[in-house]
Amino acid sequence: MTLTKKHILDWLKACAAEFETQQDYLTDLDREIGDADHGLNMNRGFTKVIEKLPTFEAQPIGGVMKGTGMALMSSIGGASGPLYGTFFIRAATSTANAQELDLAGLLKMLEDGVAGIVMRGKAEPSDKTMCDTWWPALEACKNAVEDRADIGSALTAMVEAAEKGAKATISMQARKGRASYLGERSVGHQDAGATSSLFMIKALSAVVNGG
Repeated sequence: MTLTKKHILDWLKACAAEFETQQDYLTDLDREIGDADHGLNMNRGFTKVIEKLPTFEAQPIGGVMKGTGMALMSSIGGASGPLYGTFFIRAATSTANAQELDLAGLLKMLEDGVAGIVMRGKAEPSDKTMCDTWWPALEACKNAVEDRADIGSALTAMVEAAEKGAKATISMQARKGRASYLGERSVGHQDAGATSSLFMIKALSAVVNGG
């Protein structure tokens, strides 16, 4: 099984639907330690992606990813726009002319995207950021590549790892972004960015595995 361009397009549509549904929940999370706008921003951003999709959906996967990143950067305020925008733009690097990806190709695409987030945000493990969701998910994907697992099984494992990663941010003290200003008061709250990243990984798994 491969991850096709149709999977990618369906993933973006699934993300848009999920962020519309979860807007209030993400905003509530962000209200505790942030600017109370993460849910609104993610919904706005992916609404813009779907609006712009007809202008780049005929391109290879790399073009779709780059178009998505540009749409997010132009429509999301705060830190999320540059971070998620960079994720998609950097993820386009290895997928420039691809129409489908094997599991190793998916891993490379996501690694490039997360490296873009790290480059822009300077995140380190346990900083209480979206990377605390992405890093364990990438590790699960690496293990799946080594085990020669199929993409569906790999994504199931990635969701499990991402869920643990997002929940782990509850006990972390924020060291990046607005939440870091709260110091120890940031402990006890799940990071909104880590949660939106979890929703993205779950959406990809749902598209590939069904449900």
